[in-house]
Amino acid sequence: MKEIRTKTMVRQALIAAIYFVLTITLGGFAYGPIQFRYAEILNLLAFYNPINAIGVTVGVLVSNIGSPLGIIDVIFGTLHTVIALFFITKSKNLFIASLWPTVFAFIIGFELSVLAGIEGGFLLLSAQVMLSEFIIMTIIAFPLFKYLEKNSKFIETISLKE
Repeated sequence: MKEIRTKTMVRQALIAAIYFVLTITLGGFAYGPIQFRYAEILNLLAFYNPINAIGVTVGVLVSNIGSPLGIIDVIFGTLHTVIALFFITKSKNLFIASLWPTVFAFIIGFELSVLAGIEGGFLLLSAQVMLSEFIIMTIIAFPLFKYLEKNSKFIETISLKE
């Protein structure tokens, strides 16, 4: 039993670390109204096993500590992720799962427009983040994971069956 918990903790730490590294490699493109955070692809790991939401959430939280927006990005960026991941874990269809981060991107739009005071207004800033999430999650991540699903070893590994 202890070995299973250790494996799970290590896997979640690896997911968090990968998310963090992928985010910081983007520099300023990982934050703000025009963001292209390709680490978001990792959100779909929660579709295959809900425990993976822990690693992704920790990765987002740690990545947002370095945000130019400071603590509000830590709070609202992580909140966006937690809500989107909850719905991803409840989804029965990968395509639908890929849409949840886009649906809840208005949380980031609120953060940027109201709390950070970035010009453009709530609707425009929300739309920009939604477009980014849609491109990353539905245009890129969905077909990538559909392709990877064909590999039984990948599914066995990603599902993290202990």
